[in-house]
Amino acid sequence: MTRLVQIANGTTRAVALVEEPRLRLLEGATSVVDLAGEAIRTGTRLSELVRRKCSTQTLEYDAVYNAQSPWRILPAIDFPGEPARCLVSGTGLTHLGSAKNRNAMHEASNAELTDSMKMFRWGVEGGKPAAGKAGVAPEWFFKGAGTVLRAHGEPLPVPFYGEDGGEEAEIAGIYIIDADGNPRRIGMAMGNEFSDHKFEKRNYLYLAGSKIRPCSIGPELVIDPDFQSVPGSARILRGGKDIWSKEIATGEAEMCHSLANIEHHHFKFESHRRPGDVHVHFYGAVSLSFGDGIVLAEGDVMEVSWRNFGRALRNPLSVARPSDTAIQAKPL
Repeated sequence: MTRLVQIANGTTRAVALVEEPRLRLLEGATSVVDLAGEAIRTGTRLSELVRRKCSTQTLEYDAVYNAQSPWRILPAIDFPGEPARCLVSGTGLTHLGSAKNRNAMHEASNAELTDSMKMFRWGVEGGKPAAGKAGVAPEWFFKGAGTVLRAHGEPLPVPFYGEDGGEEAEIAGIYIIDADGNPRRIGMAMGNEFSDHKFEKRNYLYLAGSKIRPCSIGPELVIDPDFQSVPGSARILRGGKDIWSKEIATGEAEMCHSLANIEHHHFKFESHRRPGDVHVHFYGAVSLSFGDGIVLAEGDVMEVSWRNFGRALRNPLSVARPSDTAIQAKPL
């Protein structure tokens, strides 16, 4: 599979092909968005365009990955100069494990099915329709514009108004809308969707607000990955030692919604098909450390790893000082 990274050295940007243990720079490519646009305009497969642009210049991947190089890793996709042209969103209740975690958070005292479990069961019954047909809609949530994206190694912050911050190990689809308003999948990347689970636990109607947080994707973008069944792992490190880890799995065989159904219900909205826009869409998590009673603290490192999706994604947690000072809108 073709794997790409976006990197920067000061104000100089580049895209590189992963050729372990090196990164091979691409000629004339400063962003994946520009590469994807060129592939669409020329009718060239993206993987073929990447091969044509390979230069003779290489970098040692270890040094870049471990922040020991002037080059630093950027998010696997962004929209340079216009981050608002990138929409970051996600789909929930797509894995059995996620339904169990959510149901535990919102369990009804009268033992009736929670709304979360009802939605999950709808997905089991109608989330994988016949080819070309629309199935039941999954849960959908908004995370923010491209400004919320963080790269490998960058902190994920608990904001001053936040109650908590916890990892959500997922895979995200990366898309661009062509000139005719058609969504085109560039590839996929591992991601940490990162949410405020304590706030959400208060009431499931707080889910929307709990999701409007920074998140991370990368370090690599994979073109044409196998998304049938993808094993992986998530872990939390404190002081360099594991305090929680779990073997997990994602992919269509592990989910109650097909990829095609998830994509239909995201891109059916006209506002999600504006030519030139980029979309990062998380496909859902299977398990959370929060579900096992783990409370993350300042400096804890969240690690996500999926087989065949490149090197692990690691992000430390940072916690802002709490404040109850109101944000005020002043009249003009």
